[in-house]
Amino acid sequence: MVLYLLLDTHWWLELQRKNKVTGRKADVMLAAYYAAEAALRMIKPGNQNYVVTDVINKIAEEYKCKPVEGMLSFQLQQGRIDGEKTIIQNPTEAQRKEVEKCEFETHDVFGIDVIISTGEGIGREMESRVTIYRKTDEVYSLKLKASKEFYSKVKKSYGMMPFNLRSFDDEKKARMGVVECVSHKLVEPYPVLWEKPNDFVAQFKYTVLLMPNGPNRITGLPFDVDAFHSEHSIKNEELKKLVSATTNVKSKSAKKKKKKQTDKKTETS
Repeated sequence: MVLYLLLDTHWWLELQRKNKVTGRKADVMLAAYYAAEAALRMIKPGNQNYVVTDVINKIAEEYKCKPVEGMLSFQLQQGRIDGEKTIIQNPTEAQRKEVEKCEFETHDVFGIDVIISTGEGIGREMESRVTIYRKTDEVYSLKLKASKEFYSKVKKSYGMMPFNLRSFDDEKKARMGVVECVSHKLVEPYPVLWEKPNDFVAQFKYTVLLMPNGPNRITGLPFDVDAFHSEHSIKNEELKKLVSATTNVKSKSAKKKKKKQTDKKTETS
């Protein structure tokens, strides 16, 4: 049995009035939703990662928005959330050279992360304190006692998975220990990225399995498109057709069972 880690993120607005969400908030929510839906339909065996990159860009443009630069969606592998294959959104020329082309294959598993902005689409690090980290494959002999204790706890409790400093019994001590670990790249920080004031960012994240009979999204919640009204919409006919295509996955055994039931009804009649 092979176990995979499931990724899922939900951002929602609490509607405190009966009116629909409008303006740039609606633009970015619908752009992110339809970009995530388009990506789901393009992640299939035989397609390449940059096909997904391009379709996310095109959907965002329909709503006058931009994908956040350089954000990655990773292949999920046993015990890892950062597998070999990646999908990048809105890459710079330098990032295009760094992220290799790859082809999707049956039984691949991906954590898809679509992040769209009404602004420039460039995440900036501010003075926000980092609390999320993840262990790397680097090796180094730590010198400080606090660092050794901290790193030992990370390896034992979290392995290669992200963790929050607030989950440690002594957060102050953990903050002391993480410094040397970061400086020698034993753990890497997950910095908080900011857009410019008055711009909005929307994120949709889900896990998808590439099955022989189609992509199968196994995490996620329903999204009420009717709660949002945008002045923009998808005009491109190919994109319209893509996002409206069904993603229902039926197993071969279910199809055979349905066929047998139909044949039986025919014989009975």
